[in-house]
Amino acid sequence: MIKMLAAIALFCSLALASNPEVKLQTTMGDIIIRLDSTTAPKTVENFLGYVNSGFYNGTIFHRVIDGFMIQGGGFTADMKEKETKAPVQNEAHNKVKNVRRTIAMARKSNPNSATAQFFINVVDNPALDHKNTSTSGYGYCVFGKVIQGMDIVDAIAKVQKTAKGMMTDIPVTPVVIKSAVLLPPPTDIK
Repeated sequence: MIKMLAAIALFCSLALASNPEVKLQTTMGDIIIRLDSTTAPKTVENFLGYVNSGFYNGTIFHRVIDGFMIQGGGFTADMKEKETKAPVQNEAHNKVKNVRRTIAMARKSNPNSATAQFFINVVDNPALDHKNTSTSGYGYCVFGKVIQGMDIVDAIAKVQKTAKGMMTDIPVTPVVIKSAVLLPPPTDIK
């Protein structure tokens, strides 16, 4: 068991050094995201912790707004919120912009409240960028971008939506993340 954990830790540290890629296999198709461990190392480490533990498997995109973003990673199809680890420190001060294709951490009003939920920007969203260190100006940390499957992201943003309780913009037919897996680093073949 200890050897296996050491191997996983080594694999994760190698992946962090090379901007790892994660595949989200959804009920609407696959999305591949390249993470940016240079500008958001704590956020990438946090996200990979959830990926490697299988946390995202069976979660849904629970908030989808065409012309804005799709958000997921925290609720099951029956709208039960999953228990998360402690929040990660917000790295939005890296000043990476919330533009189309980027993935960022969702959070509450406290800038340092992000845990597992993330969103993918379907348009440029400058209102979400870091402006200053105040609560309202801190922004949302971008930690990667979609490199394959943006057509899937766009299709998810356009699904029919409903409201349940206090939540709105929930897909009528759940869009499930069947699995989230860290892809092996590319190898140089000569």
